[in-house]
Amino acid sequence: QVQLAESGGGLVQAGGSLRLSCAASGRSFSSYVMGWFRQTPGKEREFVAAISWGRFMITYYADSVKGRFTISRDNAKNTVYLQMNSLKPEDTAAYYCAAGNGDRRQAASYDYWGQGTHVTVSS
Repeated sequence: QVQLAESGGGLVQAGGSLRLSCAASGRSFSSYVMGWFRQTPGKEREFVAAISWGRFMITYYADSVKGRFTISRDNAKNTVYLQMNSLKPEDTAAYYCAAGNGDRRQAASYDYWGQGTHVTVSS
């Protein structure tokens, strides 16, 4: 069982930056793929980024955030981060972190979810 808690959301102007954190508690954090998803009202949860477990920590990004967002994890601190730069109004959403070991781009593959943190990007 893994419990996840996001933090770091807020209001930022377009072009600005935010760093989201996701603190995990429970067992075997380091053995899970960690992902970030986002959701706006009336839409499905959308893949943003993921990072594998293990030595090489391979990262994956949605095309819409590639080059602007960076996912990282610190297994010693049981924390995964999402550094978001050059934010755009269309990045406005509730952001969720998740833990799982299936298809890293599919929300249904993740077993554990946080409650979300909201990001608003003003134009």
